Amino acid sequence: MINMHTPLFATLAAVGLAGAVIATGSAQAERAVIIPAATVDVPRTGNLQTAVLAGGCFWGLEAVFEHVRGVKGVTAGYAGGTKATATYEQVSSETTRHAEAVRISYDPRVVSYATLLRVYFSIAHDPTQLNRQGPDSGTSYRSAIFPQSPQQVRVARSYIAQLGQTRAFPRPIVTTLETGSFYPAEAYHQDFFDRNPTHPYIVAWDKPKLAAFRKAFPTIAS
Repeated sequence: MINMHTPLFATLAAVGLAGAVIATGSAQAERAVIIPAATVDVPRTGNLQTAVLAGGCFWGLEAVFEHVRGVKGVTAGYAGGTKATATYEQVSSETTRHAEAVRISYDPRVVSYATLLRVYFSIAHDPTQLNRQGPDSGTSYRSAIFPQSPQQVRVARSYIAQLGQTRAFPRPIVTTLETGSFYPAEAYHQDFFDRNPTHPYIVAWDKPKLAAFRKAFPTIAS
């Protein structure tokens, strides 16, 4: 496979081969899917809480959730495999069981877990794509939630069932609930969107995604 957010993609762009991807990427990522709010949520406490979500390239996930009001920090990383193989090179081999993921620290008094899941399903990624997102394919790009508490398990399961019953998506949701530790990715992956605004992958896939998030969720977008 060609990992579309490696330096190889930038090389393709330099010789003009990324144009079609940029054009189709923008078209595919401009609109959020309109879905209902979850009917079940994690109780709001006064302490910061953590969510771990996987759904394709962590650059885009990080960019979206960093702009949600109430989110205090987002870390790009790898979830579901072991610490020994939690490196970009090894994860990209698709043999480590990791998924590219983000760890979100948030204030539940401002934004709830269910609201984060609503953003996750609506615009942060496409939950109907199996082991891929957009131009990226492989199990490391799978749609997966890594609940951090029994309450998060209950809310995630309930919301997936709710979205299935309302037929919010034209295809079945393939998102899995998984267990496993989270390991931060290399420093150059952190805040990649903000530090590399002209990178071809960011322009093609993530800028339209962030714009769509702000349009669909103006009351919680920062």
